[in-house]
Amino acid sequence: MPATTPFSPELLDSHLPVDVRTPLEFAEDHLPGAINVPLLTNEERVEIGILHKHDGPPAARKRGLELTAHRFPEMVATIAQAAQGRPVLVYCWRGGLRSKTVTSILDLTGHKAVQLVGGYKSFRNQVAAYFTPFLPPAPLVVLHGMTGIGKTTLLQKLQEKGESVIDLEGLACHRGSAFGQLGLTQNLTQKRFETLLWDVFRRVPGGRPLFLEGESERIGRVSLPGDLYQKMAAGVRVWCSADLETRVDRLIEEYGKLEYREEMAAALQRIRKKLGGVKCEELAGHLERWDLRPFMRGLVLDYYDKVYYKNRDWEGDFELVLEEFDSAADELVRESARLTAQTNG
Repeated sequence: MPATTPFSPELLDSHLPVDVRTPLEFAEDHLPGAINVPLLTNEERVEIGILHKHDGPPAARKRGLELTAHRFPEMVATIAQAAQGRPVLVYCWRGGLRSKTVTSILDLTGHKAVQLVGGYKSFRNQVAAYFTPFLPPAPLVVLHGMTGIGKTTLLQKLQEKGESVIDLEGLACHRGSAFGQLGLTQNLTQKRFETLLWDVFRRVPGGRPLFLEGESERIGRVSLPGDLYQKMAAGVRVWCSADLETRVDRLIEEYGKLEYREEMAAALQRIRKKLGGVKCEELAGHLERWDLRPFMRGLVLDYYDKVYYKNRDWEGDFELVLEEFDSAADELVRESARLTAQTNG
């Protein structure tokens, strides 16, 4: 019998996770740092499943051996090369025959390997439980502010200064607005987003403030898991402000790429109803002429500020003027340390 182990986060730091499920299963989600060395192809798994249902387990196992036996030497070589001496954590969907088989073969060929008890499903259960209820590993400091303020750039500046940062939009591959997918491809699943988020949170050192950008509960097609949204709302809230022309400049810098024009035109039509037909046509004309300053200014004044912030009825714990990033980042660190110390006290 191969050695087995229940899941613990420390395994991800000491072992190479090897996912022996199909490429489709792996693409949906997988353990952080895992490599995919599938025992069966997508089509073969369907075939085995049908055979198991109609002819029973012995027939399915016999056919599985016929399909996979010739692959064992290459699989072992691939895993050994990737592991580079590290022990291997092998898993499948539920800790069944696929991971048991590969773990046994690795063990027989002299490689240190353990099978994950409960497979991916046991890991998935832990991720879901982590966010319900969510207990932040550090005090949360949440950045709010009008579109074009530069909150993402501020997060990057904070990270450069050694602060703890989680870029929710970066993990989600979406900027969280009507034009939020320009130049990005949000092809990750909800499960994948939650795994990436869990992995970042588990690495956050305790005690120091953790900086995030305020988001709605949905970022494109994915949602903040569990009660993370509520815990962010209960953290220190920072209202970032900047001059209108500063915001327009920053939006032009971020979105003003000619290759985005068709995507921008399509996004503009999606918000036509909220803009109104006349205003939409006016902005479409600016976009067609690639006259970006009136286009961005119109988006800010007639869409973003009206639609996104019309119901703002709260003040931040403090306001941060974000005209210059370095000095703003330093001020934010000082104020956050003071406010979180008061809260903890």
